[in-house]
Amino acid sequence: MISLVTNYASMVAAQNLNVNNNNQTKTIEALTSGYRINSSGDDPAGVAVANQYASDVAQLTQGVINGNSGVSSLQIIDGGLSNINTMLDRMQTLATESASTEFTGNRGTLDQEFQTLKGEITREATNIGLVAGGSNAINQSIYVGGSPQGGSLTTGAVSVDLSNGLVDAGSLGLANASVTAANTGTSLTAAPVVNGATPITLANTTFTVYAGSTGSTGKTVTLSGIATGAQFVSDINNQLAGTGVSADINSTTGKIEFQGGAFEIDHLTGGAANIIGTAATPASNGSMYQGATAGTVAASTSAQVLTFTVGGQNTTVTLQAGLTAQQSVDAINTAMNAQGVYATFDHTAGEVDFSGTSPFTVAAPVNATGAFVAGLAVDGTGAPANGVPTGTATENATAAITAINNALTLLGNVQGTVGAGENDLNYAIGLANSQITNDSSAQSQIKDADVASEAAKLTQEQVLEQASVAAMAQANSTPQALLKLLQG
Repeated sequence: MISLVTNYASMVAAQNLNVNNNNQTKTIEALTSGYRINSSGDDPAGVAVANQYASDVAQLTQGVINGNSGVSSLQIIDGGLSNINTMLDRMQTLATESASTEFTGNRGTLDQEFQTLKGEITREATNIGLVAGGSNAINQSIYVGGSPQGGSLTTGAVSVDLSNGLVDAGSLGLANASVTAANTGTSLTAAPVVNGATPITLANTTFTVYAGSTGSTGKTVTLSGIATGAQFVSDINNQLAGTGVSADINSTTGKIEFQGGAFEIDHLTGGAANIIGTAATPASNGSMYQGATAGTVAASTSAQVLTFTVGGQNTTVTLQAGLTAQQSVDAINTAMNAQGVYATFDHTAGEVDFSGTSPFTVAAPVNATGAFVAGLAVDGTGAPANGVPTGTATENATAAITAINNALTLLGNVQGTVGAGENDLNYAIGLANSQITNDSSAQSQIKDADVASEAAKLTQEQVLEQASVAAMAQANSTPQALLKLLQG
């Protein structure tokens, strides 16, 4: 039906023209933006998946940066550890040189360099953050990303545990090591408790203090009368002036303690036991003079238990059955070097000798079949022979060699952790780069425009638009033909 009121053909042409125009606009938008999806309405399901891929790529890209920063930090630490290893090698050379009985030079000069190297080790350990409280002495977690959706985030992190990777001289067990001929100490607490304000009665009390590493006839201290512990300490110090040994009362224990680099106290008479100790256990600097009761050694047929006391702290060392004397010495040194106590085997005397860099005692229970006898104690009895400590000239150096070997093992463990961490991070970075590539490709498949397809669609839509315009023009001209019917 031809109607003057409603031009259906024109309306259809206009509708299709709008559709073709909208399609052409979307195609032009895709071609100019490069994306197939330019709004959520273009592909509601696809946009959510594509956005997740984009988020993963962003996370992994930063993760690669994190990983590379972690590798750089570990390489800095690795360089410091290599320096420390070089210094340990030098210390090993110095200790080995001093450990030879044929060495005729000055061991003090060797020890000066040895102690300087210990200080430098601690300084460099501080710089790379591997000391107690150091910035790198933690369980480091470097987040690289790449965890599966819904999975634990811990799988996206690389852990490098350096919380126990301390490499300062003390942590490596070198704090008390030296290559000199004699050890030195700082103080010794004597028994019993004197309580500084409590009066003590002393009669005909004397004791002799031997001080210094050269020959000495000793300094005899004479005390008598009724006085407080504090007053007797003052009297003792007046008589010991110039010896390098002094006394005070320990504020914690209430006992008299003596301080000095190298000393022993002997020849007690009268009431000396009330403030110094008994004749069987006189006060001495255990780090300077060894006791007369060294442990005798034989092949062990049963387990042995030794108890070492250093600074009031007890350490138990268990020696397994069947150890030779030298194996026992090695086991003791492994357990005690960090506390500055060293054992050596005297093949001539058939004894195990102990020495230390701070006061200590060692005791063992009676065991008829064992390697040690009861009553082992570093008690410093007797005056020093010609002022020379009972330890041999090479004893400290030999102990230092053992300590350095242990330090190298500890350092190697830290280096292994750092090296493994570097490798793990490099592997994680490689995986992250692979994931970035694949996630980007997956996102592209969903979101990016297919330029060739869109160009073809644009041509089609342009033709359809032109056809729609032409058809609408033709439809609009149809009602004009009706006018001829009315002309007659």
